[in-house]
Amino acid sequence: MIDRGKRNVMGIMVDALDYDAAAERLIRAAQERRPCAATALAVHGVMTGVADVEHRHRLNTFELVTPDGQPVRWALNLLTGAGLRDRVYGPTLTTEVLARASELGLPVYFYGSTEEVLRRLVANVRRRWPDLVVAGTRPSMFRPTSAQEKDDTVRTIRGSGARVVFVGLGCPRQEVFCYEYREHLDMPLVAVGAAFDYHAGTVGEPPGFVQRWGLQWLYRLAQQPRRLWRRYLVYNPQFLLRLVAQRLGIWRPDPSLTRPPRHELSYG
Repeated sequence: MIDRGKRNVMGIMVDALDYDAAAERLIRAAQERRPCAATALAVHGVMTGVADVEHRHRLNTFELVTPDGQPVRWALNLLTGAGLRDRVYGPTLTTEVLARASELGLPVYFYGSTEEVLRRLVANVRRRWPDLVVAGTRPSMFRPTSAQEKDDTVRTIRGSGARVVFVGLGCPRQEVFCYEYREHLDMPLVAVGAAFDYHAGTVGEPPGFVQRWGLQWLYRLAQQPRRLWRRYLVYNPQFLLRLVAQRLGIWRPDPSLTRPPRHELSYG
């Protein structure tokens, strides 16, 4: 188990750890009934924090931020000497936590995506882990939510008996959700991006070699060019330039330069 603590990647504090350590942290928080905001960040996720001081504040208050994309792992290693041999990819971390939750009898909750994706997701995870307790699901409303709707969501999740909530709202909405709901729920809230679609079988995962070589962004861009072109063609070059600048000492990003969000942006 490797857990070398948080490291500064472009002003975002990313945990230098492996799957075992990440899953262990989440399961321990679930058992101890502790609030815990967690996310797996790829390049786009890091850059949303770089570009927005309020969102940087959210990310840098998270208990767990894993290097979801290979480029983020490479950045951790290059900038901080973390020595990580693998990333901690959201869909794989999801399976690690589900397996342990099944063994320990910890109920889980899935929040986000659509009714159809959730239906297929639950069927697949129950097939893989027959003893897993799925406490409930709720699809995304695909819009900001009212204070009343937020209260309803909190009551529903609390009342379900869930001990871990997986959140699949897309970046950065899922991180906003975890940040804003953490104080209301005594359990891990884990933002896992495309994990719902992958484990539901509605979107195909890239081949292994594509993932190893850090080309998953290109695979996803080919699948959904209209939706994702800005995310990858704008943010990826910026990430590379900032990586070089931080490595050369031309730019010294300060993780403490943040601002708490002035207004809640609850997504549902």
